[in-house]
Amino acid sequence: MNQQDPFSFIALPAGRSIAKPRSTGMTMMIDDGMPLAKTRDVIELAGGYIDLAKIKTGTARLYPRALLKEKLSLYKAAQIRPFIGGQFHEYVFAMQGEAGLAPFYAEALELGFEAIEISDNVVPLTDVQRRTQIRNAVAAGLIVFGEVGSKETLSNPSLLIGQAELCLEAGASLVLVEAAELVEGGKLRQHVIDLLAGALDMSKVMIELPGPWIDGVHLCDIERMKRELFGALGVGLNIANVAADTLIDTEATRLGLGTAGPPKNS
Repeated sequence: MNQQDPFSFIALPAGRSIAKPRSTGMTMMIDDGMPLAKTRDVIELAGGYIDLAKIKTGTARLYPRALLKEKLSLYKAAQIRPFIGGQFHEYVFAMQGEAGLAPFYAEALELGFEAIEISDNVVPLTDVQRRTQIRNAVAAGLIVFGEVGSKETLSNPSLLIGQAELCLEAGASLVLVEAAELVEGGKLRQHVIDLLAGALDMSKVMIELPGPWIDGVHLCDIERMKRELFGALGVGLNIANVAADTLIDTEATRLGLGTAGPPKNS
């Protein structure tokens, strides 16, 4: 406990991993084009709670090159790993085929990315394509986060588990579960969470939060899902798609300092 922290006499849950790089309890922030000044402010206030920063979809294509490199440097200096969102990879594959992926990987590395996401939210992949793309990206020198699930259809939970196992076997270091697979009618599909937790090593799984881009999802639904996920899976849950403005509040929910109140077994 740091005696300089406010209210330092109040103990936080012992199971919360504090030092970075963390292997459990990771938080991924979604960066949808934050200006550099805001990025610096967010890191100054909440950088200790951010492990990964997703440069959302294909937004990296729209940055001034020098400013994108500067942003990546800011993240890495704070021990935050920035990575390219999977839908950019999907776009390149859809528009240029496999031939476009090697130049994509090379450019990502030159810009300063160490990691990318490989998904099939809107451009479906076969098992062979998913395995090959992950292996090729790893061979190019990138860390790969595999995403499973679809933004357009609710998959059979056993299919999600099979895809996750394939991603990890192919060399992905982490699997993200698409948020749209976890909510239906604005409510958490608890049985899907239970099946995932029972079948997979959850230290290698990151659960995405939904957002208003999913039909029927409102801010109150996102807050309820945070409470339910931390309540079910504890402080060691890896959680993704956290908005920059809610990082501190999300950490409070993780630790029992938020609206859900203290852990029920306290």
